[in-house]
Amino acid sequence: MHLGRDVTLYICARLGMVAAATAVLVLVNVPLLVALAVGVVVALPLSMFVFKGLRTRVAQGLEEKQSARRAEREKLRAQLRGDAA
Repeated sequence: MHLGRDVTLYICARLGMVAAATAVLVLVNVPLLVALAVGVVVALPLSMFVFKGLRTRVAQGLEEKQSARRAEREKLRAQLRGDAA
């Protein structure tokens, strides 16, 4: 399980997409703040499709971590009840 790496890659990929969209708009003489705002708005839905595999890996990693925490919590509750040996 490489959740930290996957989350970092996903964040960097999304930020890179925003940077690329902003750079393209700045090259066609759009003001920087407007280009940045448009870059953020365009990159959000586009990254959902372009980085689908990476997003799926992050979601699976989060689910695995959550299920492990849930199992540990149930184990501790059983111990507190005196059910476990």
